[in-house]
Amino acid sequence: MKRISIGTLILAVYTLLVFYFGYNTYQWLQTWELTIHPVLFGFLWFVCAFGYIIGKFSHSLKYFSMIGSYWFIVMQYGLILFPLATVAYLVIPSEQTIFMIGNIVAFVFLIIFIAGTYMAFSPVVRHKTIHINKDSGSLRELKLVLASDFHLGLLSNKKHLQRFVNLANEEQPDVVLLAGDLVDDDPIWFVKDGMSEVMRQLKTTYGVYGVVGNHEYYGRKIPLLVEEMREAGVRMLLDETICVENAFYVTGREDATNGKRQTLESLKPELDELPWFVMDHTPFDLNTPAKLGVDVHVSGHTHRGQMWPNHLFTRRLFELDYGYKHKGLMHAFVSSGFGFWGPPLRLGSRSELWSIKITLS
Repeated sequence: MKRISIGTLILAVYTLLVFYFGYNTYQWLQTWELTIHPVLFGFLWFVCAFGYIIGKFSHSLKYFSMIGSYWFIVMQYGLILFPLATVAYLVIPSEQTIFMIGNIVAFVFLIIFIAGTYMAFSPVVRHKTIHINKDSGSLRELKLVLASDFHLGLLSNKKHLQRFVNLANEEQPDVVLLAGDLVDDDPIWFVKDGMSEVMRQLKTTYGVYGVVGNHEYYGRKIPLLVEEMREAGVRMLLDETICVENAFYVTGREDATNGKRQTLESLKPELDELPWFVMDHTPFDLNTPAKLGVDVHVSGHTHRGQMWPNHLFTRRLFELDYGYKHKGLMHAFVSSGFGFWGPPLRLGSRSELWSIKITLS
């Protein structure tokens, strides 16, 4: 009963915000002398506002999902812009004020859309060189490519995946680590769009390894995902540690969404003279891997907030919400992700992959 009450309250507040944004937008459109019936406008407005939810009922309603994803931009920045517009109107209450302020708000949204789209679809490569004081036989250097949070689906699509493959191959990696949220809930679009063909183009010395994230759990089709990734040349590690070519260990953890996942202690290699790389999608705990002797710990999940100013919240939630940290002898990396959740838009963050050069001795 309490859960239902909280859900109802959230829905009520959300609906009121949608109405508030819509009413103000309609009043602004009226100053342009556009003839649109208020009922028709209200219907279209609410379809956009609830499109993401509508699209979850069936894959055939994918266009509603796409519209709903873009709606998140309105919600994110509408919470800032619409109250400011209201204050301006209360100070100078006139139709001219509505016209001018409405135009300014629309222009700001346009700039946000253009800049955010560019930041989302023009990924960059972050370079870092680190040293691990371990002997790996004749191996003296290793190039590792890290990426996470592709959210492959309708908007983060096959073309965007091709961008990753092209950039990754240019780095000539020995190993590629994919740190979770590879698909956006359901892998159906990965399958239907033949994205495995693109993923198979990755060229490495020692292979491509991945883990699941929270969104794979939301989709509830992890066996299908694992099989599709296997076909695409990606070995998914679900609470598993493997030794690669007797040169290094790679551990892939189940996501923290799985409350029954194994402890990192249980996944620790028996012998610790080789480099140990750990993938854990969500960087909740860096203390445990640092104490256990992990050499390189990689994560994603945070998106660095994806849209400003959300990074202020992720910064408070995680010890390391983005970038690189040398914690004891451990090198920790958290990527902002190659894809995006919701709208294909980033502000204050950038779609990226990491190219990590590791020297050994």
